[in-house]
Amino acid sequence: MIGHTLRAGCDALLDATILPSFDRSGFRRHARSFAPDDLEVELTGRVCLVTGANSGIGLETSRALAARGATVWMLCRDRQRGQRAVEQVRTATESTHVHLALLDVSDLDAVRRFSRDFAAPRIDVLVHNAGVLPDQRIASADGHEITLATHVLGPWALTVALMPKLRASRDARVVFVSSGGMYTQRLSLDDCEWQRRKYDGVAAYAQTKRMQVVLAELLAQALPASRITVSSMHPGWADTPAVRTSLPGFWRTMQRRLRTPAEGADTVIWLAASPAARGRSGLFWFDRKPRSTHLLPWTRESAADRQSLRELCERAAASQTAAQATGPARLKSRRRAASPR
Repeated sequence: MIGHTLRAGCDALLDATILPSFDRSGFRRHARSFAPDDLEVELTGRVCLVTGANSGIGLETSRALAARGATVWMLCRDRQRGQRAVEQVRTATESTHVHLALLDVSDLDAVRRFSRDFAAPRIDVLVHNAGVLPDQRIASADGHEITLATHVLGPWALTVALMPKLRASRDARVVFVSSGGMYTQRLSLDDCEWQRRKYDGVAAYAQTKRMQVVLAELLAQALPASRITVSSMHPGWADTPAVRTSLPGFWRTMQRRLRTPAEGADTVIWLAASPAARGRSGLFWFDRKPRSTHLLPWTRESAADRQSLRELCERAAASQTAAQATGPARLKSRRRAASPR
């Protein structure tokens, strides 16, 4: 008992300093308290969708779900990279129930088409993992700032459009893969499209990751937790291809301390698959434990801020529906960078 209390106190002290919590040592320290049978689960028959699934955390999540027997749809922007990732998962798991679907989640029209055409009568797991971190302002196909479109507007639209299929599941899970960077930001809708201020890709990324946490809470409040569990999480600092390309300086400095992609994906998999996570809706998770969504008092948002975010998502979806009906010229998007966590 004394040893457990001492260890808990040491963990709390180390976690408060961030670095030895978000890095590889933090995962291995936290993993000592994991229940060993939490992921000894059989997922045969469950239908799982993972966005941004061609590398990093999305790829590891897809592999883990397929290894447990799930039917996994890997949602990717690029056909070649997506097909290569599907073959990797099929080979690693010997599963014949791994499939590729092309989807750029930042494109609201593409989200609508995918949701309309996806044939499965039920969805059990929807993991919002797709992410970007550009170094300059880029417009999505609908004209929205690309991190806002990819992390917020697209996931909201996809979740709402697939809601009838999620409701058809007896135990549906929706997981937003956020980032520890969101702790630095307060929810703000002031120039969230970055039209009036100088663009800062890291700030835009962190702000939209904060928005994802709030979206998960809003959805959880509106849905019965007994049937649909909505969660957000952050994976710590993981050594993914996205980190190497988007934050090369950080990667060079931290590479020996970064988590593996599998360690970064562990809580995503736990939230998607474990019976222990069922019904615990609206929480923000890190290493299989619920965590505070605020470390700094000035990052707390008001109820009005939260309502404004919901209205922003609803307006974007509604305006795209109207645009599709009238058929205006579509904006071309420029090449996007992958995102870190």
